Amino acid sequence: MATLTDFVRSTAPEPHRIRTRQILKAHPEIKKFIGQKNPTTFWVILGCVTLMTGMAYLVRDQSWWIVVAAAWFIGAFPAHTLFVCIHEAAHNLIFRKPAANAWASIFANLPTVFPTALTFKNFHIKHHAFQGVHELDADLPDWYEAKLINNYAIGKAIWLLLFPLFQGVRTLRMKELAVVDKWVIANFVVQLAFDVLIVTLFGWKALIFMVLCLFFSVGLHPLGARWIQEHYLTLDPEQETYSYYGGMNGPNLNVGFHNEHHDFPSIPWNRLPDIRKSAPEYYDTLKFHTSYVRLFFRFLFDQEISLYSRIVRKERGRVAITDQSKPDMELVQTP
Repeated sequence: MATLTDFVRSTAPEPHRIRTRQILKAHPEIKKFIGQKNPTTFWVILGCVTLMTGMAYLVRDQSWWIVVAAAWFIGAFPAHTLFVCIHEAAHNLIFRKPAANAWASIFANLPTVFPTALTFKNFHIKHHAFQGVHELDADLPDWYEAKLINNYAIGKAIWLLLFPLFQGVRTLRMKELAVVDKWVIANFVVQLAFDVLIVTLFGWKALIFMVLCLFFSVGLHPLGARWIQEHYLTLDPEQETYSYYGGMNGPNLNVGFHNEHHDFPSIPWNRLPDIRKSAPEYYDTLKFHTSYVRLFFRFLFDQEISLYSRIVRKERGRVAITDQSKPDMELVQTP
């Protein structure tokens, strides 16, 4: 693929709603997974919150190099798992009641310091509904990001290191999606109380350890390759979503099954491998990744891959701004 100086523009609709319809027609047995919930995810949340809080206590009086090493080598993994749990709650895939999912999300947010769980939900659902539409898809880099970072290793390393900051700034362009409701406020209040409690009981070093875990879990770390894996044009100039089939789907809670998730956003993480098994002719013919480490270093050093390696589109299709991204559920419920 040639070096890009602009995003790849497409006039075609996003591919997932079309494929959802095709797969359900060919494999109606998948319908039994749609709408299932996985409350076991809450126990994963509890375990990760306990682990990260315990680690924060243990490193509170340690040297800074130990704090940083503990965050990169250990803490990044449960922090990433919690982010995936927040993602599951955003799709209401843990409990049946939306309020219970919101509280689970707020609880999962605790060790990652910044109150982002419910704000993430508001923007992430629109990423599904309007994939590639710049003013509605917060997963797309800003124009200035791509120009600033360019395609050199040092720029891409800085971008990964500061990824949470870039992700936060992106939301400013989503003027149509800005929401401050009771859940966003509750997220903020609970998170602030937890942060104050950590500083009061354990000290500032413990809180900074948690911040480092967050930045490493989604940034300058092989786990950060997940963001490149999902929608960057790394293997095919026309395929805009990629799955990852590798060992990190353990701590990732199968979020690597990303084509499967976009095709069936109403199916919880424990059932995503079943989709691929049921419809291999749809997924095995798509290109996919098998190594985050390989992708991490390729992204850094391959100058043909940059932040411009994304498909963008202007057309929103017939999707309403209020869409909650449940095309699979809608097809099942349609008589």
